[in-house]
Amino acid sequence: MTERLQKLLSRRGVASRRQAEKLISSGRVSVNGKVAEIGQQADAKVDCICVDGVEIGEPPRCAYYLLHKPKGVVSTCRDDRGRRTVLDLLETSLQKGSGIHPVGRLDAASTGALLLTNDGDLTYQLTHPRHGMPKVYRVWVEGSPTKSALRQWREGVLLDGRRTQPADVSVIKALPTGKTLLQVTLREGRNRQIRRVAENLGCPVTALHRIQIGSLPLGSLPRGRYRLLTDEEVARLKHAAAPSR
Repeated sequence: MTERLQKLLSRRGVASRRQAEKLISSGRVSVNGKVAEIGQQADAKVDCICVDGVEIGEPPRCAYYLLHKPKGVVSTCRDDRGRRTVLDLLETSLQKGSGIHPVGRLDAASTGALLLTNDGDLTYQLTHPRHGMPKVYRVWVEGSPTKSALRQWREGVLLDGRRTQPADVSVIKALPTGKTLLQVTLREGRNRQIRRVAENLGCPVTALHRIQIGSLPLGSLPRGRYRLLTDEEVARLKHAAAPSR
């Protein structure tokens, strides 16, 4: 059966659909000896599909992990600047050939919960804007945000000419030193969104930590460690990400 090449690559655990599109665009994917193009279709049972000259194999068994990302680690599979990536935190057998990749991102300075999987379909569903998977953060900011600033944040703030979706924002505590701890729940994932909104509202972020993704809390998982999700946890994620009928 033929299907779009980026979807086929994600099913085989090579990369997420978005990452597969980048592989295709950069000329690293070939079908029957010819460089592939975005939108091209192929049949894995008939066509010879290669990435970087190596033919893709049978799809690996899907695996799902929760990682506690430390500060300074980037949420990518590779980094041209030589920085440590989230895959470097995994055991060697999971680092290459497994198709494991991060679902979404936390910037290098941020810490906390990050999903890793080789299930390209689930990655696509979880990161698609229409699903609005809630993510919960503990955020330290400079100063004490005013009631007006908090109201603006909750209702939406203009970023790059487009208003952010409503967010849940509450004050956890304020310190005499002039710093405030907030809890922020987002249902979208625009680039450095919390940091940029806080900066615009006059209370720049000093630390950002994600404590929950959907129904999945980080809990007591130590920094830099990861664990397999349970079957029940995977089922809940898939249910939440399933396209509405």
